[in-house]
Amino acid sequence: MEGFAVVDFFFMAVIAATPLLFATLGEILTQKSGSLNLGVEGMMFMGAAAGVAASYIYEATVGDATLGFVSAILAVLIGFLAGALGGLIYSVLTVTFRANQNVTGLALTIFGIGAGNLVGELLGIRAGGFTTVAEDTKRMFSSISIPWLSDIPVIGRLFFSYNFMVYLAIITAIVLMWIFNKTRVGLNLRGVGESPATADAVGINVTRYKYIAAIVGGGICGLGGVFISMADNSGTWIFNCIAGRGWIAVALVIFAAWRPSRAIIGALLFGGLSVLRLYLPIDGIPAQVYNILPFVATILVLIFTSIRQSKEHSQPKSCGINYFREER
Repeated sequence: MEGFAVVDFFFMAVIAATPLLFATLGEILTQKSGSLNLGVEGMMFMGAAAGVAASYIYEATVGDATLGFVSAILAVLIGFLAGALGGLIYSVLTVTFRANQNVTGLALTIFGIGAGNLVGELLGIRAGGFTTVAEDTKRMFSSISIPWLSDIPVIGRLFFSYNFMVYLAIITAIVLMWIFNKTRVGLNLRGVGESPATADAVGINVTRYKYIAAIVGGGICGLGGVFISMADNSGTWIFNCIAGRGWIAVALVIFAAWRPSRAIIGALLFGGLSVLRLYLPIDGIPAQVYNILPFVATILVLIFTSIRQSKEHSQPKSCGINYFREER
């Protein structure tokens, strides 16, 4: 690759990494409380469809008075709430009714994919063909230009030229790092994930922590879906747009050892794999081979981490196990 292409490759890798980072952070937060939610793909679908629907309905209602930043805020907010709804459904079934976490997560994936595609297709029918948002809204999700900083050679392109959701994802990772490592809430959350009976015995409300972690985590996953539909696809609904990235995020949680800092690195690596074909094409290798590289890497990550798993970087001990207070 030539010098200028390296910068472009890194830029596109960051863009491709952003939805993976959102989804990974949401699942890390959920699993820290001891809940194994495999419905990441479904919650991303729900967020993606809700984001497009919120902007489209707002624009159709307001008409010429549409404000791009209001439309963007609505897309992000409603997309977050849609993902949070998925987390709430998961919590009610697994925390309150103690349903099997694996089955519930898979069911949530099926539900989210179906609901997201249904909403997207219904909007397309209403729009008379396909659903897309106005140009003002699209510009809000395009790359920004920060005065002075974006004009710096190489550095400006690498660090100061992304859309606002890229920076939101990084801020989310930093906030989660601070919560997990520097606050009593984070300490309590980790206690609930490691031993809910012990946490309950010292007065921590296990149910509350599990609910909040799953709901907020689901909302963060929903933001990953919003990024795909509003930034990657420029506010146009595309059938099955998430395309398995939710499952990659589940593997990234393991790769990151349940740490937000490593989630940033892992998401960037997988993002780079997903755009590799655009910058390092090899004659004779079809594009489909490049497309499966992230999924091959996912399998390798799962195999490698299962072999070299350590107690320090292992899954929270109660993850996947429902807590029943009367049994402690």
